Amino acid sequence: MSESLLIPCPYCNGLNRIPAERLADAPRCGRCKQAVMSGAPFELSGAAFASQLKGDLPLLVDVWASWCGPCRAFAPTFEQAASQLLGRCRLAKLDSEAHPQLAGQLGIRSIPSLILFKNGVEAARQSGAMALPQLLAWLGQHGI
Repeated sequence: MSESLLIPCPYCNGLNRIPAERLADAPRCGRCKQAVMSGAPFELSGAAFASQLKGDLPLLVDVWASWCGPCRAFAPTFEQAASQLLGRCRLAKLDSEAHPQLAGQLGIRSIPSLILFKNGVEAARQSGAMALPQLLAWLGQHGI
């Protein structure tokens, strides 16, 4: 019998039970029928934050702002990481200007900032942009 993972939908926040061996098969949400896993980061809002922390796959959040040059420069790297980490980690982007209350709640002092959540709690934090090999190595240090 295969292991099933609980994964929140990035669109409706509904929890989906997905067999581990089916993660790469583009599973769809049972509630809204959107793709639960994709090779791209999804937008995170303050209202969805608590729901997105649930689930069995780690969540990596990139906190950024549109006026931040290093944030814009890091965006393609984060996109590449999302496709490489499909099925191992979910990647989300949090616009600190659109959601200042959540950014404050998370204690964001500089951007870009990366926060890795495992089992609903913060497991690691890193400030500043990184190249893809550095990002993957940093995640590797934390079991991703």
